[in-house]
Amino acid sequence: MSSPNPRRAVPSGRLRDPRGLRVLVTGASGTFGRAISARLAGLGAHVVGLDVAPRPDDPVEVLACDLTDDAGVPVAVAAALDRLGGLDVLVNNAGIGGPAPAELPPGQEVRRQLDINLLGTWRVTAACVDALVASRGRVVMLSSRMAVMQLPLAAAYGASKRALVAYADALRLELGTHVGVTCVYPSAVRSPIHDSTAAAGLSLEGMSSYEPLEGVVGTVLRAALSRRAHRDLTTTRRGAVEFFLARHLPAVTDRIVARTLAGRVRSGAFEGAGLAAGVVRRHRDRG
Repeated sequence: MSSPNPRRAVPSGRLRDPRGLRVLVTGASGTFGRAISARLAGLGAHVVGLDVAPRPDDPVEVLACDLTDDAGVPVAVAAALDRLGGLDVLVNNAGIGGPAPAELPPGQEVRRQLDINLLGTWRVTAACVDALVASRGRVVMLSSRMAVMQLPLAAAYGASKRALVAYADALRLELGTHVGVTCVYPSAVRSPIHDSTAAAGLSLEGMSSYEPLEGVVGTVLRAALSRRAHRDLTTTRRGAVEFFLARHLPAVTDRIVARTLAGRVRSGAFEGAGLAAGVVRRHRDRG
């Protein structure tokens, strides 16, 4: 098992030549997907994307695909693989976030996040297995720091990303003789994925330190192009420390997050946020 490492420059001799590699990127019209696709295409890879809402200015060809559609996903993947002529790298990037307190019953928002983040990835990957085995390819899973260190009021996102890692682990065991599987763990990057959470009054501001998109893209490229498939990769030095603590000293990270949450409540950050009413009330009752 390789240890998670922060992004760093990797000598070219330790990377595969990206020219001509056949790459499929999900969520290719979003913030991460566009940047990943553009970088790989710029290096000479042949990249096709999937997205529920392709954009006219996408840097690569993007096919429309709803990852929640059991019947539609295999059709879209087949069309993408036909354009690529096979598959060397699958980048499972598609994902959504949103407010979902653990104390409330799971509703449509929770089901939507689990269906896209976990089951959508599962559907796409299953449709790609034969092509990946044939090429002895690589799967890159865009997970999250929240797969190992949960933040409050976002239970669905954390649960979906932790389950995604469990799925990746099973996939690695089943396909590992022929296919490498790497999980990448970004922290928070400024993007529209946080908009619905902020609109609900549950902004991540103060709970997370934002990192540059470039670091995430660089780590995805390292995962896709390293000659030896890494198991886990973090995207910053801070992320590597958080990953280690969350995996080996979870009580420590629990205390850190709980203390940060208490500070946010005291500052009035969640005033007027209905979804946080229970958290606010319980913190006030403690005194």
